[in-house]
Amino acid sequence: RARERRARFVGKNGACNVAHKNIREQGRFLQDVFTTLVDLKWPHTLLIFTMSFLCSWLLFGMVWWLIAFAHGDLDHSTRLQRDPGEGAAGAQPGFVPCVTSIHSFTSAFLFSIEVQVTIGFGGRMVTEECPAAILVLIVQNIVGLVINAIMLGCIFMKTSQAHRRAETLIFSKHAVIALREGKLCFMLRVGDLRKSMIISATIRMQVVKKTASLEGEVVPLNQIDIQMENPVGGNSIFLVSPLIIYHVIDKNSPLYDISPVNLHHHEDLEIIVILEGVVETTGITTQARTSYLADEILWGQRFVPIVAEEDGRYSVDYSKFGNTVKVPTPSCTARQLEEDKSIM
Repeated sequence: RARERRARFVGKNGACNVAHKNIREQGRFLQDVFTTLVDLKWPHTLLIFTMSFLCSWLLFGMVWWLIAFAHGDLDHSTRLQRDPGEGAAGAQPGFVPCVTSIHSFTSAFLFSIEVQVTIGFGGRMVTEECPAAILVLIVQNIVGLVINAIMLGCIFMKTSQAHRRAETLIFSKHAVIALREGKLCFMLRVGDLRKSMIISATIRMQVVKKTASLEGEVVPLNQIDIQMENPVGGNSIFLVSPLIIYHVIDKNSPLYDISPVNLHHHEDLEIIVILEGVVETTGITTQARTSYLADEILWGQRFVPIVAEEDGRYSVDYSKFGNTVKVPTPSCTARQLEEDKSIM
C-alpha cells in the first residue's frame, strides 16, 4: 500500500506551509506596528484604516463639544434658537464663542472632521476667545498628519509588495533527472513573463528532509543547500528568456544514492527552489519560491526547446514551457554510474 505523502514545506505557489502556534510574546508584534499592519489581510487593513479616522474624529469631536460646553457656547446657542428675533447683541452683548456655530455634539463632530481633513466649509471656525481651543486645533492637526502618514504608507506598501511581482516568475511544474555532459543532473526550468527584467537575479536550491544525527537527535525539517549550475555560471542568472537550471548529482549531493526505483519511496524528500532579484521598474527586492516532491521529479526526461529565431528576433513559446520528452538515461544511482565509469 502506498505510504501517505508528507505535507509540503513550501507550496507550488511559493507559500510556506508553516503554522505558528502558542506564541506567548504577542506584544512583540505591537513593537513593530507598521509591519504588522502591512502583513494583515486586506479586510482587516481596511477596517483599521476606517476605524482609525473615525475614532480620531469622534475623540476630538467630544473634546470640541466639552470645550463649547465649558465655555457656555451651547447655552448661548440654545437661547438664540429659542428666540431667533433676539440678536447676538440682545442676548449677551460682546459674547464670543470658542468655536462658532457649534450647537450640539453633531456640529462638534462635523467641525472635528473639517479640522482633520482640512475641508473647511466656512460655517464653523475657531476664535481667539479660548487658548485651549487653539491648542486642541494644533494637536488634532498633528494627530491627523500622523494617522495619514501611517495609513497611506501602509496602503502603499501593501499595493506594491514584492510578492506581486513574483506572480509572473514561473517554474516548471515538474523537475527532471537526465544525463547532461555524461553526468546525472537534476533540472528545472524558470522563466519571467514580463518584459521588465529582474536585476541581479540569483537562484539557490535546498533539500528539506527528515534526518537523524549520530546522537539520536531527530531533525524533522533539515535544510541542506545544494549547488546549482546554470548556463551563465554561478548562481547569478540573466533571466531575459527561460533558462534550464540544473544541479549535478555528484558525491556531495543529497541525491547521490537515489535511483528511479527508490525515488518515489522518498516521501520525506522535498527540493525547494528560491529565486531572488531586484525589480527593474521599482527597485524592490522580490523572491519567488516553489518546491518539488519525489512524485514531481521525472526520471529519464528533459525539457523541449521553446526558444526559436523568427524574423530576426527570438521568440519564446510558453505553451511548451513544461513539456518534456523521454531520453536514454541509466536506471541507476549517480554513485553506481560513477563506479561503472571508473571500472571502464
